[in-house]
Amino acid sequence: MSTNAKLLYCRCAYAQVVPQAVKDEVLMKLCESVAGFESVADLCEMAAHRDERLKALAANGPLRIAACYPRVVKGLFTQCGAPLSDDAEILNMRAQTADEVTAGMLCDA
Repeated sequence: MSTNAKLLYCRCAYAQVVPQAVKDEVLMKLCESVAGFESVADLCEMAAHRDERLKALAANGPLRIAACYPRVVKGLFTQCGAPLSDDAEILNMRAQTADEVTAGMLCDA
């Protein structure tokens, strides 16, 4: 992953499928870090509404995303006509610990 990757944190606010404690801890650690990141309420909702911000995010260079299953996140961007580049990295807050996600997000910050 490129050291200039843009960080994107999904709050997964509507589906309630990501453990609350994991979401809260990852967000807290991102806020405490020196890394800049963008936070969105819910990538699924954005895709459902064909939010143009997904295209802008996908077009702005490599992304490192804290959300849920990589295949789902890739599918959401593709659904909106904004497929992620091959160098996008997706960390899974449903299956990984908060420490694992945070370490992945901040590995070069």
